[in-house]
Amino acid sequence: MGFTGRSTELDRLLPHLDPDKADRDALPLLIFAVTGMGGIGKTALAVETAHRARAKGWFPGGTLFVDLRGYDDAPVTADQAILALLDALGVRGTELPPTTERQYDAYRALLAEQQDRILLILDNASDPSQYLPLLPGTDHHRVLVTSRDRPDALPVRLIDLETLAPDDSVALVSRALHDTDERDDRPTREPDALRELTDLCGHLPLALQIAAAMLRRRRHRSIASLVAEIKETGDPTTVLDNGSRGTDQYGRSLVLRPVLEASYRRLPPDQARLLRLLALAPGADSGTEAVAALADLDEETALSLLEDLAATHLVTPVRDGEGSASVVRWRLHDLVRAYGVGVVAGDVELREEGEAARERVLKFYYRWADAADDRLRWLPGMAEPERFGDRGAALAWFDGERAGLVAAVGWAREERYADAAVSLAVCLSEYLGWRRYFDDWITVAGAAREAACRAGDRLGEADASDHLGNALGEAGRAEEAIEAHTHARDLFRAAGDRHREAIASNGLGIALREVGRVEDAIKVHTHARDLHRAADERHREAIAWNNLGNDLGEAGRAEEAIEALIRARDLYRAADDRHREAIAWNGLGIALGDAGRMEESVKAYAEALSIHEEFEDWYGAGQALQNMAAAHETAQRPADARACWLQAADAYTRGNAPAKATQARAWAAELD
Repeated sequence: MGFTGRSTELDRLLPHLDPDKADRDALPLLIFAVTGMGGIGKTALAVETAHRARAKGWFPGGTLFVDLRGYDDAPVTADQAILALLDALGVRGTELPPTTERQYDAYRALLAEQQDRILLILDNASDPSQYLPLLPGTDHHRVLVTSRDRPDALPVRLIDLETLAPDDSVALVSRALHDTDERDDRPTREPDALRELTDLCGHLPLALQIAAAMLRRRRHRSIASLVAEIKETGDPTTVLDNGSRGTDQYGRSLVLRPVLEASYRRLPPDQARLLRLLALAPGADSGTEAVAALADLDEETALSLLEDLAATHLVTPVRDGEGSASVVRWRLHDLVRAYGVGVVAGDVELREEGEAARERVLKFYYRWADAADDRLRWLPGMAEPERFGDRGAALAWFDGERAGLVAAVGWAREERYADAAVSLAVCLSEYLGWRRYFDDWITVAGAAREAACRAGDRLGEADASDHLGNALGEAGRAEEAIEAHTHARDLFRAAGDRHREAIASNGLGIALREVGRVEDAIKVHTHARDLHRAADERHREAIAWNNLGNDLGEAGRAEEAIEALIRARDLYRAADDRHREAIAWNGLGIALGDAGRMEESVKAYAEALSIHEEFEDWYGAGQALQNMAAAHETAQRPADARACWLQAADAYTRGNAPAKATQARAWAAELD
């Protein structure tokens, strides 16, 4: 199979092997190490580098290659390797020195006398003791080591390999099929299936080679059939190894699990335990604090173990920002994760250990999600939430942990974790709505509702159904939102919970208005207002007034809408809820415009815009600017309108609303 990808790594490595450059360097680097997880393509890169360097005439003395088999049950020792190297240099039979010490002396003497440069490749080393005695005693030659472990204690130039880029993965499989049979057009006919296959292989070269070999053997079957087989099994390593036969171009068996097994078995017990637990963690990656909770360790101990696992390339540090100090999260390769899950599943004690770990991380997530949610909902006069001093800190924590939080809520489908996961789902609604992650919001609320329903928790089911309605409504699925909110309202009403009946009614009314049932929306929001007023819930009453004002405006009752929205604004102001005050200002601007009071309308939008910018609510800012642009157009001020449209586009872009941003730019273009 031909060499594919790795152009960046070759560009880093090759110049250092250039003898002209080396002669100019005051301190030439003699040793280079290509490191990465098993199956990542270290040997392929080393050999390709050697071919290209030889083609340039840099190593006229040739290349010496030794496979140290460092991760086999019986690794090659340096004393064994020296015999192979001497043989390659022509020293054999009666010329071979009788003792190991003299063999090393003869080896170094030969290299010192050799005028033609030699490139020495010491492949698949697991420990420096395998290759340190083999280094030339001269700076004339160069050494290239490959290993799954970073030799951090040695002065070497490191080239850490990561998985292939998606396009390179596709090219690798396509080339493998074409090289066998140029008529094999499956990659062209099934591009989507091929990309999905490379994703399932985790873009790991060894897994891709195995998949390509299976496709070559199954030449009359589609790529999609292999994809379906892997997805049905749920473990790519099992399918690929069961279908694997033959060897690669280096004579090694095309098998995946033994490679992962060898790396795992070499780990000390504490590292092996952490790797197993990381395989069970929710989300694609985890922060150090979450890993510490998962493993029941203090954060410093967890960090040290993670760094050790990263040195073996079984865990990858994920950087957020520039510089070495920006590592904040840790990721397992998908196939390492699948292997770790399999290890746990096959042992009763490890399963119990894993279940306890999942309970710990759920408890950790709920504690801090609850505190972060309290901060997002905080108003003056409320108790200060734990840990998060401002909205920015709460949002940053949510942003970092979002994938894990959403995945953890998915555990609600298992009875053991249902209660904690449902509670966690409620804590995510405000954040997911704020960031406009509607798909995640629907997933989270749906999982919570299913879990509560299975458990017979009618109030929990109602709560989750109401959140689901909000998510569906924001995603533009108003009819489904009506169904979810109605279900929630009816459950709350049956339970005699008037407070939450009113909350569900507010969401229901919004969805009704979205489908054009304005009179029904007015009735529902009026009922919600009355329930909140009777309970002396002034802040909630403001929400109902705001919704009612929007309904009245939609019904063409502009003056009544203005009155309702002023009531909402004033109640929000009394509660010091600045963000919802901005929402009321925006609605008031629309109602004032409908009443022909355009200058007042523009001023209302400006008030809304100022507050939305204060909160960095860029979607809300985009709405205010969009409405302001329309008001300027009505007032025959096209230049002002165009400027507002362009500002709205920028705000929508920052607010994760690309479709809105595109539309705003189109409207601005119409005013050129």
